[in-house]
Amino acid sequence: MATAVTASATAATRFTRLAGAGLLRSSCRLRTAVRFQRPGLTTTALLRPTELKPKDQGQPETLDYRVFLVDGGGRKISPWHDVPLRAGDGVFHFIVEIPKESSAKMEVATDEAFTPIKQDTKKGNLRYYPYNINWNYGLLPQTWEDPTAANADVEGALGDNDPVDVVEIGERRANIGDVLRVKPLAALAMIDEGELDWKIVAISLDDPKASLVNDVDDVEEHFPGTLTAIRDWFRDYKIPDGKPANRFGLGNKPTSKAYALKVIEETNESWEKLVKRKIPAGELSLA
Repeated sequence: MATAVTASATAATRFTRLAGAGLLRSSCRLRTAVRFQRPGLTTTALLRPTELKPKDQGQPETLDYRVFLVDGGGRKISPWHDVPLRAGDGVFHFIVEIPKESSAKMEVATDEAFTPIKQDTKKGNLRYYPYNINWNYGLLPQTWEDPTAANADVEGALGDNDPVDVVEIGERRANIGDVLRVKPLAALAMIDEGELDWKIVAISLDDPKASLVNDVDDVEEHFPGTLTAIRDWFRDYKIPDGKPANRFGLGNKPTSKAYALKVIEETNESWEKLVKRKIPAGELSLA
């Protein structure tokens, strides 16, 4: 991994809640759209996700390549910490790391300042999936899978120390760094080498079929076979490298939308504790 960037002493103070920014669901309220504060930005300026754009630094498929997210004024912001989770009632922002039908293993650099998107490495070599991923893949901002918290529903597995992953099933191929508005439909509880690595299945609101799918059963009706294909893809992708298949908890089945919202709520709360320094950040960048 890249050398960790130490968070500034004031990093935790740049997050303040907006009044009434709860995320509604049937039985609870999620708690963060946020204000943010960085040099050159006023404390009252609210980030506008529609103005965010990816900005490349370096050449793709090199060790130095980074995709930063910049605001309307060209200033770098963190796709993990600064983009608000909430995009409306039951709607969330989704940051694309890996466009569909591509194989470069891109991910947010959680230990670098501004947490840009980079290509993952192993032993100094760029990593690729053995075959293309068939959906847009990325993260939910302002979420974190706590590696100290055991999940009683999923074999007591601990979080993987990353933001929550999203598999977006719409027809359009997005670009690295795109910020999309999505609605969750289901979740898969993947267990990767003993760590819990949630996969939220969602669809972009811009997709032609978005109005037709609102829960897990709708996915099977309008995207037949997709949930099984997602599970099997993530179960098997390490096998060509000689590693064992990943496993899935919760009976090896996708959850309901309500359960997916519960996962988002809990991991959002974990992220809040992280940025408020109630949980040690370790090598994670909060800057």
